[in-house]
Parts: sequence; structure tokens; C-alpha cells
Amino acid sequence: MLKDSSIISVSPEIMGPSPVFACTRVPVQTLRDYLKAGESIDDFLDGFPTVTKEQVIALLEQVEKQLVGMVA
Repeated sequence: MLKDSSIISVSPEIMGPSPVFACTRVPVQTLRDYLKAGESIDDFLDGFPTVTKEQVIALLEQVEKQLVGMVA
């Protein structure tokens, strides 16, 4: 699971139970909202400069691995 990894973290002091990108206060949910609305990753990164492109790519890769593992 991704919780409390180098990609995302969960802390009661930072956004309560919501997972955020590690070392930021940006909820992972915000990326999902951007993508769902048809915005690009670059649009998201422009709005949240504390999140790196590497973090977003790593998150998407981990999600992909978990999905593949669920159907394999």
C-alpha cells in the first residue's frame, strides 16, 4: 500500500486522514479531481508547485501496479 511511503503520507496534523503527496499539504484527491475534470498533469503541477512531476508519475505507476495485481 502507498500510505506513508515516499510518495504519499497520512498524518493527523496534515489534512487529517486524507493522503497527501509526501512533504506537501496537497491531497492526492486534488490530482484525481484535476484529471477527472480533463486537466493535464502539467496544469496540476502549475497549480501545486510543491508537488513534483516525479511524485505524480511514481503515484500513477504504483496505482497501475496495484490494479494489475488485482486482476492478475
